[in-house]
Amino acid sequence: MRIALGSDHGGINLKRSIIDYLVSEGHEIKDFGTDSSDSCDYPDFALPVAESVVAKEFDYGILICGTGIGISIAANKVSGVRAALCHNTFSAHATREHNNANILAMGERVVGTGLALDIVKTFINTEFEGGRHQKRIDKISQIEKKYMK
Repeated sequence: MRIALGSDHGGINLKRSIIDYLVSEGHEIKDFGTDSSDSCDYPDFALPVAESVVAKEFDYGILICGTGIGISIAANKVSGVRAALCHNTFSAHATREHNNANILAMGERVVGTGLALDIVKTFINTEFEGGRHQKRIDKISQIEKKYMK
């Protein structure tokens, strides 16, 4: 699986742990930064991850900041992105199965490493259910077409 990752300074340590896990599992990853604990701005990392996922260069994206909130908001400004902020495995499973989320967002200050790795495993291993959920995704796409010009 091909996975794009990005974080600001508030998510760099968790991102490094996730990268180590994904590489150990044989996934192809690209880290869009940051590679420093110096203060930086999460939109600068959310955007290239979001664009690369929408362009189908990667199967999924994972974004991390202090809370996961800001970076998920930024990513969701890109048409075609369905970034889901998840702090538990139930949400990670449900957002893949029901929302066909293509980017996982988490907060390093909110979840510990062990739980974060379980969330990542759940997210990347859960298939979209389709069916009745597809019509809802289609409605989201119509909202994007109306407002994201």
